[in-house]
Amino acid sequence: MAGSTFGTHFQITTWGESHGAGIGVVIDGCPAGLSLSQEDIQAYLNRRKPGQSRYATPRKEDDAVQILSGTFEGKTTGTPISLVVFNQDQRSRDYSEIAGYYRPGHADYTLDAKYGFRDYRGGGRSSGRETIGRVAAGAVAAKLLEEFGVSVLAYSRSIGPVEIASDPGAALFQDSSPEAVLALRKSIYGNPLYMPDSDAASRAQEYLEECMKNKDSAGGIIECVLTGVWAGVGDPVFEKLDAALAKSIFSIGAVKGFEIGDGFAAAKSRGSENNDSFYHDENGQVKKRTNHSGGILGGISDGSPIVFRAAVKPTPSISSLQQTVNKNGEDIEISIRGRHDPIIVPRAVVVVEAMAALTIADLILSNAGARTEYLKKIYGAGSKHSHS
Repeated sequence: MAGSTFGTHFQITTWGESHGAGIGVVIDGCPAGLSLSQEDIQAYLNRRKPGQSRYATPRKEDDAVQILSGTFEGKTTGTPISLVVFNQDQRSRDYSEIAGYYRPGHADYTLDAKYGFRDYRGGGRSSGRETIGRVAAGAVAAKLLEEFGVSVLAYSRSIGPVEIASDPGAALFQDSSPEAVLALRKSIYGNPLYMPDSDAASRAQEYLEECMKNKDSAGGIIECVLTGVWAGVGDPVFEKLDAALAKSIFSIGAVKGFEIGDGFAAAKSRGSENNDSFYHDENGQVKKRTNHSGGILGGISDGSPIVFRAAVKPTPSISSLQQTVNKNGEDIEISIRGRHDPIIVPRAVVVVEAMAALTIADLILSNAGARTEYLKKIYGAGSKHSHS
């Protein structure tokens, strides 16, 4: 199957199935000399692993990562970085029944339509467990972005009908200092739903308890803010920064909507309201008074925080009765058994973060060749380089 490779300069290829031996990723194009440890990657994987709260699947997995190649003495070597997480708690028998029918909201039918064959154990490659490779690679990309002062923060903006009262994107537009970023990060990690609003998180948990009582599930919206991305990253036509972000975020299985800046609200506003006025700050730098654009103009970053949102659908695996069809041509009713998340949003927060980091890292490396002067800074003008 094609389609498991993402990126051009910072390129990743993910592999593995939910109930196979393991899940992994190969990263090609990471520059040499970046400090990297298994702990750096594990910190990201711990945020998406199952069993962290009653709002996540009880499947017991440590999701312990191993670096198989690409590092030496704590630094990247410039060669492919291979990462693997071995599966430990597969219960394939939980899925034997679904081999003969199609689960509503899942990729069962479409995979059969494309390949004529599918791994029905947890969805195979279409399982949410596939995101392990993305998150592991995203941790490396985020580590690289730190070298440039770029920070990527995602959080649950809403769960079901419950939305946070604050606007972190607007707050970071006013103050994107390291202290402000750290304060937001602490508030995000303050509850199991990754909502930077304790009151909203409490109400969201009550809503989820009601969904679980009714054998149902919930969706929500993940918002992501990138700070420190300077003006000039991205391209003006087919490789627009916002288009690249949209593609990367839509590649996450549960995402059904994407918007950047004011997004769909911009369709209801006027040009005089939607345009961001420019001014010179005290240092003579070009700045914006507002950030309706979400930090991107003409497909290129404008130096403001990049703000986007992803709509995540409810978990399709629910234990209440649903109608479907089987391979014998019969209409049937099913109740899905097994270990499933009542909501995907909290565990998907770090997945959105990872895909955003991968996208920006790839475009920053691509940007190195945008001007002759950039190349001269790297290689010098007419000079020969030693290997020292």
